[in-house]
Amino acid sequence: MVLIQINFDFPAEMMGDALTNGAKQLAESINNEDGFVSKIWIENTETEESGGIYLFKDMASAEKYAQMHVKRVEVMGAKNITSKFFNVNETLSIINHGI
Repeated sequence: MVLIQINFDFPAEMMGDALTNGAKQLAESINNEDGFVSKIWIENTETEESGGIYLFKDMASAEKYAQMHVKRVEVMGAKNITSKFFNVNETLSIINHGI
């Protein structure tokens, strides 16, 4: 299993209710991505940072998604986008209810 951490600068006024109301269709579409397991949506209005923590079944699916998603959030107004990939220690994560 692979975790992607995607972070970016994003205007505070586009977070919270605005993002919730405007991104429901996007959220639903993410469920259909190859290898997708889950996503946690993250935002900090004080620092104007947003992004997500994603789990994918394999690195190929994770990389494909990240390449596509970076382009998508740029169109939405994101700046300074970073993507980090991590292998998940599934044994320890299960102990702590992470997966």
